[in-house]
This record gives sequence, C-alpha cells and structure tokens, in this order.
Amino acid sequence: MNLPDPLHPAIVHFPIAFLLLGTVMALCSLFVSGAGLRRMTAVVLVLAALGAAAASWSGEEDEHAAESAGPAAEQVFEEHEEWGERARNAAIVTALAAALAALTISRSPRFSKTTMAVTAALSLVSSWCVIRAAHYGGELVYRHGVGVKAGTEENPAPHDGD
Repeated sequence: MNLPDPLHPAIVHFPIAFLLLGTVMALCSLFVSGAGLRRMTAVVLVLAALGAAAASWSGEEDEHAAESAGPAAEQVFEEHEEWGERARNAAIVTALAAALAALTISRSPRFSKTTMAVTAALSLVSSWCVIRAAHYGGELVYRHGVGVKAGTEENPAPHDGD
C-alpha cells in the first residue's frame, strides 16, 4: 500500500471538513428537536476528533519538512503545531460532549439539550482553532514552500502558459 508523502496534507482535510460540518449540525440541533440529528452530530464530531488525532500525529511525522525551510518557516510551523494541538484537544472534548448529549436524549431530554448547547459552544471554539491551524498550514505551503516538491521527469512541475 502506497501512502502519500507527505502524509499530513492528505489526512488533515477530513477532520477540517468533519469539524466544520459538525459545528453547523450542533448549532442546528439547538433549534431542531430530535434524537436523530443529535446522534448524527455526535458521529460527525467523533470522526472529526479521530481525524484531528491522526492529523496531529501525521504532522509530527512530517515535521522534518519545516525544519529545512529556514527560521521564518520554523516560527510559522510552531504556530501551526500549537493551533493544531489546540484543535485536536478541543475536538476531542467537543466529541465527548456531543456523545453525552446523544446518549442522554431519551433519558433526560433537558440535560441533553443543555449538553448540546455546550457542544455547540465547544464546536465553535474547535472550529476557530482549526481555522487558525489551517491558516498557518497554508502559510507554510504557499509562502514558505514547505511540503512542495519540484517536478521530476515522471511527474513534471506544471508550466505557466501551457
């Protein structure tokens, strides 16, 4: 099985999408009653947390790419790493709150609704963290060229104007 190299960019987009989708779902679940939406929100946010853990791990594995890009990139990398860890931790806490809200809806609807409100607030914090991490990740790639490989004969770099 061939894994992408670097692995981090291939993984990181999934938790970003799941976390942002889960945030929208958590906010919607405050206004739409029913167990189905809360359970699906919990599933999406658990997937986001698992993906965030995988993205954090893969980022540590690919750290060597930023080290060779110079001191300016190293500073941006530190910010990216810190925000990524915050996003991962916030996503895990958010997923736990969402799971609690989903598991308690039939036994304690009032507690579930309160827990879902907490989940919505936590998901907004998680989304902010992931947006900041993504900002610094984009800066690493587009401003400092981290992770960008030059073309080879087998896979040439794109040409302007062709």
